[in-house]
Amino acid sequence: MPRDHRPAKSIRVLLAEDQGMMRGALALLLGMEEDIEVVSQLGSGDGIVDAVLTHRPDVALLDIELPGISGLDAAAELREQAPDCRVLILTTFGRPGYLRRAMEAGAAGFLVKDGPVEELAAAIRRVLTGETVVDPALAAAALSAGPSPLTARECEVLKASVDGATVADIAGRLHLSESTVRNYLSSAIGKTGTRNRAEAVREARQQGWL
Repeated sequence: MPRDHRPAKSIRVLLAEDQGMMRGALALLLGMEEDIEVVSQLGSGDGIVDAVLTHRPDVALLDIELPGISGLDAAAELREQAPDCRVLILTTFGRPGYLRRAMEAGAAGFLVKDGPVEELAAAIRRVLTGETVVDPALAAAALSAGPSPLTARECEVLKASVDGATVADIAGRLHLSESTVRNYLSSAIGKTGTRNRAEAVREARQQGWL
């Protein structure tokens, strides 16, 4: 509806989504809601915190997999720097591990992108009332999947190995000895039930642990 016909107090929304077409479509559709105004759009994660501090949205709608820092890391930073901003994670990847990490980061909601925009708008309104909004099927899957078996350090080493880095490269990057890196990789491979680190990375990502 025309901007000057909006209610005096619209819900201010920041949208972070790396796919330009998806970001534009979401902004357009949400902007058609009478009580919602998209005040900032970003295509990467690095500028989320600064944009929230500048534009002061009521809700930050964040994708998980963004260039720069992830939506989950941004959510954790927002919990510290802008606690009044409610975070709603919207993602293509409905993975139980992602849901657990989102809740640990302080997110108020977690939805997958295949739902109708009316459902998303309703979720935005609900998180502002203090509710936690989670996709029901994903919530059930997260409960049955259990927590991640990987330690923070094992996750860090797996992430550092994603680009094909050697053990020496990882050791230098993380300031660890090569034997320590091998131990972490071996442990992660065992915990994920895989045969090598490439498979371990793939399985950890599939489960939403990375």
